[in-house]
Amino acid sequence: MNKAIIVTGGAGFIGGNFVLDWLATSDVTVINLDCLTYAGNMENLASLEGDARHIFVKAGIGDSVVVRGLFEKYQPCAVVNFAAESHVDRSIHAPEDFIQTNIVGTFRLLEAARNYWNTLADEDKAAFRFLHVSTDEVYGSLKKDDPAFSEENKYEPNSPYSASKAASDHLVRAYHHTYGLPVLTTNCSNNYGPYHFPEKLIPLIITHALAGKPLPVYGDGQQIRDWLYVVDHCRGIRRVLEAGRVGETYNIGGWNEMANLDIVHIVCDLLDEFRPREDGKSYREQITFVTDRPGHDRRYAIDATKIEKELGWKPQETFQTGIRKTIQWYLDNPEWVANVQSGSYRDWVEKNYAERG
Repeated sequence: MNKAIIVTGGAGFIGGNFVLDWLATSDVTVINLDCLTYAGNMENLASLEGDARHIFVKAGIGDSVVVRGLFEKYQPCAVVNFAAESHVDRSIHAPEDFIQTNIVGTFRLLEAARNYWNTLADEDKAAFRFLHVSTDEVYGSLKKDDPAFSEENKYEPNSPYSASKAASDHLVRAYHHTYGLPVLTTNCSNNYGPYHFPEKLIPLIITHALAGKPLPVYGDGQQIRDWLYVVDHCRGIRRVLEAGRVGETYNIGGWNEMANLDIVHIVCDLLDEFRPREDGKSYREQITFVTDRPGHDRRYAIDATKIEKELGWKPQETFQTGIRKTIQWYLDNPEWVANVQSGSYRDWVEKNYAERG
């Protein structure tokens, strides 16, 4: 079997970091399929320009003709599926995009993979993997004293985004149990790190703070999330791809449960250290509480015991080390930040938070 993998959504935040990490340690060619919506950004992959191991194809996973052609041409030994609409607020405003990409798109990708897999020789069939990257949000919300999500938790999605990801997870499972396709699923906690599109909490706070804008915090800010440095997540995915048991799900978490308001305070305090305001005041003074979003899950937490016991993976970064690296990256890359903050992004932020003021 040829040495190539297909990575979908590989110009996005997590997918882009995965491609960079993969090619930093492997000579296996990456066929990078991304339709370059607002969150896909070729600047994330600028360091790979001219690298023959990286082949970029601009298309979505729902484009069956293109996807089938990629399987036929490159004969990949694996698919790693990051492609997804992934922002809860956007799913509330425009849920159909999430149904089309996360459900219909995943179905079409699975169909293409199944048809290709059925043509392989037995040895190559056994070696092939379809790894589907999902989220802890499919499990719903935890109460304060509930145990963290394990792979055995039932699905209780509460937003159009998480419902669409839950559906895609079920399709992946069904293709294994019905057709025998050798699948793996990972469910991760909140990622943070370089190249993160600034609609999500941490990059939003960094970019707004530096621009002197209000720092919007939903409700009372006590929503709790488990935070995972994106490079740790990418290494976890690689480990599952290498040694995960076919048909299994692996939760990948950072063992870092923190309330959103505490995250905002930490970011403000580090910015006070790294780049103090000219007036000498703290960035905390820019914090503004806004109306909570509908159906906002109160707490997520990942129990990552299974992947540690079975595959020997655990995060290398603590939140304290990872957040310092993240803030420094944003300070060092103002051009990237300016370029992703296009007119459409500014319009989106204004619309989303104006409704909650």
